[in-house]
Amino acid sequence: MPTVLITGANRGLGLEFARQYAADGWRVIATSRSLEKTAALRALRAEVHPLDVADIAAVAAFGRELQRETIDVLIANAGIAGPRGMTAEAIDAAGWAETFRVNAMAPLALAGVFAVQVARSEQRKMIAIGSRLGSISVNNEGGMFAYRSSKAALNAVWHSFAIDHRELVVAVLHPGWVRTDMGGKSAALGVDESVAGMRRVIAGLGKAESGGFFSHDGGPIPW
Repeated sequence: MPTVLITGANRGLGLEFARQYAADGWRVIATSRSLEKTAALRALRAEVHPLDVADIAAVAAFGRELQRETIDVLIANAGIAGPRGMTAEAIDAAGWAETFRVNAMAPLALAGVFAVQVARSEQRKMIAIGSRLGSISVNNEGGMFAYRSSKAALNAVWHSFAIDHRELVVAVLHPGWVRTDMGGKSAALGVDESVAGMRRVIAGLGKAESGGFFSHDGGPIPW
C-alpha cells in the first residue's frame, strides 16, 4: 500500500487529495493546524496529526516523529493568501512575512525533514502546490504582491531542492482557479476536477520532469 503525506488537509484541495487517495486504497497521513476541524479526514480513516507549518520547529519535530516511515508522495499543500490589499504605498510587513513563512519557508523545511522518508519509497515524489500567480513570465495583471512573491519564492526553493536531491522527483503544481475558500465561488474548476488532474500529473512524473512547474492539466508553466 503506497503512502501519501498531505499538509493542510482539513479542507479544500488538501481534503480532496486525501479523499481521492484514500478511495484508491492509499494510506493517508494528513496534517491540520487544528484537530477540531478534522472530522472529514477521520471519516476517511486518514492518520491525522496536528501541525502548524508556520512553526518551523514543529515541522522539524513532526519529521522526527515520522522518521521511520516510508512516504511515496509528499504534498506540501498548506498555504495562505496573505494580505490581498497590500500595495507599494501601504506595506503590511507582518502579513507579508507570514505569507512567506507559510508559502515558501515551510514547504522547504518540510522537504528537508522528509527527504529520507520519501527517498526510501518506490515513487520518491515531492510536490508543492504553487500557483500560476507565482510566475513572473505570465504576470500581466500586477497586484497581489504578498501572494505572488511568496509563490515565486516557492518556485525558486523547490527548483533548487530538486537540483540538490536528484534521487527524488520534485515538482510544483498549479491547481488552476478552483472553487475553494481562497479561489472563491466564481472560480472555473471544482475541487474534485482540479485534484483529479493534479493526481494524473503526479502519477506521470518522472526524473525528466523533476524541477518543473506544471498546471493541473499537465501543461508546463514558465517561471
